[in-house]
Amino acid sequence: MSAKNFYVTTPIYYVNDKPHIGHAYTTILADVIARFHRSNNQPVFFLTGLDEHGQKVQQAAEKRGMDPQAHCDDLAPRFLQLWERLEIRYDDFIRTTEDRHQTIVQKVLQDVYDKGDIYTDEYEGWYSVSEERFITEKEKDSGEFRDVKRIKEKNYFFKMSKYQQQLIDHINANPGFIQPEHRKNEILGFLREPLNDLCISRPKARMSWGIDLPFDADYVTYVWFDALLNYVSAPGYGSDENKFQTWWPANVHLIGKDILTTHCVYWPTMLMAMGVELPTTVFAHGWWLMGESKMSKSLGNVVSPLDLIEEYGVDAVRYYLMSEMVLGQDASFTIESFIKRFNSDLANDFGNLLNRVCGLIGKYFEAKVPQPGEHTAEDRAIIDQAVALETEVTRHIDKLQIHSAIFAILDLVGKTNRYMEHEAPWKVAKEDLTRAGTILYVATESLRVAAHHLSPVMPARCGKVRGILGAADSGAAWGELKPGTELPAPEALFPRLEMPGV
Repeated sequence: MSAKNFYVTTPIYYVNDKPHIGHAYTTILADVIARFHRSNNQPVFFLTGLDEHGQKVQQAAEKRGMDPQAHCDDLAPRFLQLWERLEIRYDDFIRTTEDRHQTIVQKVLQDVYDKGDIYTDEYEGWYSVSEERFITEKEKDSGEFRDVKRIKEKNYFFKMSKYQQQLIDHINANPGFIQPEHRKNEILGFLREPLNDLCISRPKARMSWGIDLPFDADYVTYVWFDALLNYVSAPGYGSDENKFQTWWPANVHLIGKDILTTHCVYWPTMLMAMGVELPTTVFAHGWWLMGESKMSKSLGNVVSPLDLIEEYGVDAVRYYLMSEMVLGQDASFTIESFIKRFNSDLANDFGNLLNRVCGLIGKYFEAKVPQPGEHTAEDRAIIDQAVALETEVTRHIDKLQIHSAIFAILDLVGKTNRYMEHEAPWKVAKEDLTRAGTILYVATESLRVAAHHLSPVMPARCGKVRGILGAADSGAAWGELKPGTELPAPEALFPRLEMPGV
């Protein structure tokens, strides 16, 4: 990782949605990436937030007999409370109803309008009330859209087509701009067809809950020139030039694959019209499935992260979500796979190593970290792998291969457990206490290094592991475990989980 500043974002979540495992996944992912970079002493800006405008919000507020702003104020704390429970350490939480955002949205709209890139036209077409957008004839015929009706009205349009070739050229010149590779190919395929201009307004007669167009008080802006601009309004675009220059361009926009086009076509062309540099990477992750089906409210198969936290603890949930999904692909959630992953990686390997080294140090060294002696080839193999781990983890994180970084850490833990079996310090202690102390120091220090690298994924429990080892503020370097440190009696941080119904 470079020492330059690092800016990572999640999508802003629709305020009417109850937070589910998909929201939790993306936000934990951003948090884990941010924590990895912070652990390398890199300045980080991690942004998340809420999209609070639109027809659905207006209708939901009306059903509750509330003002839309009061409705949003009532619902927003659900996300803040969940992020706190999930140990999410964001730097900014933006709501699109905040003045700091709305002011910038109107500024950008006026600038792009003055440039001649926004115009009026009358449009007639099929409109999906559920999706809050106009759809094509082909989309209508697909049967995937609900509440479809024919609408004819005057609206404002953004000249997105003007920037089509510039966008294609940028994608081809910057292979890492859209990731993973198959999503980049998907967007390039989409751009082979002529790009339509983008409808960016709604008449107040039909939808009043939004940000007024600065050049026409009868209209509000719709979605794209509101929600997407959060990525620049939060770090100070148009309000704090020094802050904006510090953080922009964003290093990574994390998104779900269902909003790929909005982030890889609409957003970059908007930035081109604004004369603002494009983000470095837009990374589209897959969906969490239940069996073969995408989680959705209509199917009734949404997993509540709060329920999982209550049952199994926050770190177990964070670990599972980060280790189970290969970023960019879909992953299937089951309680069985959740419990198997926890028991295999954490109870059997990580927790077992912690219990063994603490137990043996307690028995043979009065619960004090032993002084290591000369190293054998077997010791050296563990030490070398632990020393090399920082470079390996960094390489995987820079490629957004979170699961690979976790497996590299767990590989060190697994090899240390096998090292313990082979070296058998409980036997050696009867003949050579110095050698037994060296084995236990190597194994315990290896555990500490692993806990350091795993802390971004499991901050609470790995913090406890390092605290037990008297090395709460230690880093990645080998040898930070101090001989003579008194260890408390270990607590069961990773007890085995039982399958439901067993």
